[in-house]
Amino acid sequence: MSDSIHDIAIESLMKEERVFDPPEEFRKRANINSPDIYKKAEENFEAFWDELAKSELHWFEPYQKVLDWNPPYARWFDGGKINVSYNCLDRHVLSGGGDKIAYYWEGEPGDTREVTYADLLRDVKKCANALKQLGVQKGDRVAIYMPMVPELPVAMLACARIGAPHTVVFGGFSADALAGRINDSQAKVLITADGGYRKGNIVPLKKNADEALKNTSSVEKVIVLKRTGHDVDMTPVRDIWWHDIVPNQSEDCPAEPLDSEHMLYLLYTSGTTAKPKGIVHTSAGYLLGVSLTHKWIFDIKPEDVYWCAADIGWVTGHSYIVYGPLANHTTSVIYEGAPDYPGPDRWWSIIEKYKATILYTAPTAIRAHMKWGPQHAQAHDLSSLRLLGSVGEPINPEAWLWYYKYIGGERCPVVDTWWQTETGMIMISPLPGITRLKPGSATFPFPGVQADVVDEQGNSVPPGVGGYLVLKRPWPAMLRGIYGDPDRYVQTYWSRFPDVYFSGDGAKRDEEGYFWLLGRVDDVMNVSGHRISTIEVESALVDDPRVAEAAVIGQHDEVTGEAIFAFVILKSDVEPTPELGEELRQHVARKIGPIARPKRIMFTPDLPKTRSGKIMRRLLRDIANDRQLGDTTTLADASVVELIQNATKANVEDEDSVRR
Repeated sequence: MSDSIHDIAIESLMKEERVFDPPEEFRKRANINSPDIYKKAEENFEAFWDELAKSELHWFEPYQKVLDWNPPYARWFDGGKINVSYNCLDRHVLSGGGDKIAYYWEGEPGDTREVTYADLLRDVKKCANALKQLGVQKGDRVAIYMPMVPELPVAMLACARIGAPHTVVFGGFSADALAGRINDSQAKVLITADGGYRKGNIVPLKKNADEALKNTSSVEKVIVLKRTGHDVDMTPVRDIWWHDIVPNQSEDCPAEPLDSEHMLYLLYTSGTTAKPKGIVHTSAGYLLGVSLTHKWIFDIKPEDVYWCAADIGWVTGHSYIVYGPLANHTTSVIYEGAPDYPGPDRWWSIIEKYKATILYTAPTAIRAHMKWGPQHAQAHDLSSLRLLGSVGEPINPEAWLWYYKYIGGERCPVVDTWWQTETGMIMISPLPGITRLKPGSATFPFPGVQADVVDEQGNSVPPGVGGYLVLKRPWPAMLRGIYGDPDRYVQTYWSRFPDVYFSGDGAKRDEEGYFWLLGRVDDVMNVSGHRISTIEVESALVDDPRVAEAAVIGQHDEVTGEAIFAFVILKSDVEPTPELGEELRQHVARKIGPIARPKRIMFTPDLPKTRSGKIMRRLLRDIANDRQLGDTTTLADASVVELIQNATKANVEDEDSVRR
């Protein structure tokens, strides 16, 4: 077991003893209010999922087999025919639910829209027909690079309707990042916008897209939504305005019956190599997983106004803004901009305005609001809230309690959820009607999910001991592979322990069986809930001709969870200066995206390396986080560590943490 796990275990949540029972009124009305659900799922987990698949989803043709498990490959509900778009829209409209609001949308400048299920279905059909007009067929990939506007879920559902897998690229990513994802997926069409709004500025999406397309060959057509109205270049023949092609399409577009295992989408996540991984999610199992977890964990009622404050460009948005809520006929909020624009109370004004009943957000955001102060929340009526959720990273007890007190008014259960892009659905979480809550703990695996904490040999570790979090049983929404790279899929997730999914996260269980997440055990950093590979950032730094070598680690940060700390070796003829540090930070932002911009850069003459030349990032993490150093006996030159340690303590980095 890695030292880092033990280090985190020591500093983390061992002292937390406070517990919170579900409020009695909440428990009585909860969708799940008996712990027997866990027993039922364990008695026969395939029968458990079978019953729910039949009751929760619409099928064009029934499936013949619940699970075909050939480790590490699973097929769920094999032989069935289904359409995700039909399940999210048509069935609700056909049963008389077309007038219900699907999304309250608010743009950062303050413009608003109300989109009903009938509106959404109409627009999805038209967008699907537009894609077909441009030659998109079942199986063709469509890239989507858009701001947080209703047309983004429209585009996703249009793809799902015709069986064209989508790959959504987060609007904060750079042209290079977009190009890499287009090239890997071989997307045929790109859907983008002129721009979006962020902190009062325009994010130049079309400009970035044009830059990306200089380095791609697969994209034949580009659909451009007019969002900001600023001037953008339009390439003749290739580029088409959304308003010139979508609105005038027919509303007749039947949903395509697709195989249960038909690919719904690709979503790229950072790996431990420079190339991001294209995570494959398919249709039926994924939809069952996200709709059921959404309904049970958030205790969804017909009258709820639910707000997941993530970006749709990340898996949280896919699963818990688009597919899960729409499958459950939920009314959701979508907000385009920053939480502190034009002021730090923007979120609370939105909750008050739309009378939101559920808020699902990241600890990073909660810590930012803590920093700004509770007075901003206290200036608004948040009494509509009845449940709070946390996602993206482990939440520290202090943030949990602040969230519970100031946002939830000490009446709202907090569901802290653990899951990954790869899992598709929430895997460990309270069920708010039955689970006694412990601040900082994700509590227990969802019914039907089998999780464990193991040592290097794959043996379960005793309570209180840190280890590797693994999943020992297939689940419906699990990834079906890494696009185009089956070897990497096996190597990354299934090679460490036989037929067991390795999550890459550290965890421990307490004496009562509660799971406590301890963060990553590899070199993937968690910045504001976003997993960013050290290798990707290092590659971007070394891309600058003045840099000889770089090592990147995550340093503890009160707001973002982890901040990116880069140790940089310059070429011999280059002088370190604060200006150069800032230039390198900007360079990374351009290469990868602003989220990957290092918070600190320290120039160093050398890095701690093994005799075989491997950089020991563990030691750099220990130095940066002011922890006792682990084993240094394998170093080629142990004096390097002391040099870096002294420089860090003296705070003599040549570039001094210019803040993002």
